[in-house]
Amino acid sequence: MRNYRCLNQQIFTAEGFSIEPIRDEDKYAIMHIRNEQIYHLRQAQPLTAEDQENYFATVVASLFNQEKPAQILFSFFENGKFVGYGGLVHMNWIDKNAEISFVMKTELEANHFQKYWVNYLNLIEQVAFQELQFHKLFVYAFDLRPHLYQAVEVAGYYQEARLKEHCFFNGKFIDVVIHSKISSK
Repeated sequence: MRNYRCLNQQIFTAEGFSIEPIRDEDKYAIMHIRNEQIYHLRQAQPLTAEDQENYFATVVASLFNQEKPAQILFSFFENGKFVGYGGLVHMNWIDKNAEISFVMKTELEANHFQKYWVNYLNLIEQVAFQELQFHKLFVYAFDLRPHLYQAVEVAGYYQEARLKEHCFFNGKFIDVVIHSKISSK
């Protein structure tokens, strides 16, 4: 397991769920998830195996030795089984805030969307609020999945902003919705 220099603790667990620094062995599962769910991601085209190899060899590999990386990525597990990945991205170390990124296996979304989101948020908040002492987290989402808002609101996030017609998607402009949570410490 690779360790992030910026973290003292590397594995975070709660109630059968865990996150650990993103693993190379999950890269093709991650590519598959991202390609299936490209419609709601900021990804212009499907990823190839070559793209994924290059991303892991350059971007991901460089994150571990940085004192203040722009992102910290994790593999996400339920009872030791890989079910998704995400992390803190667009990290602002001065203002102590970061965007939350998370995707789960597509086949789990229909029946377990809220369960996985809420448990993932609990773990990533341990990283951000307890380990890194960040002040604020936010979820930036194209207005395509209203069930996402229910999940993050159950976890204590509030709708902070709606950016009207902010992104061009499938031939029309759509809103972006931002939900946030501020550390209680």
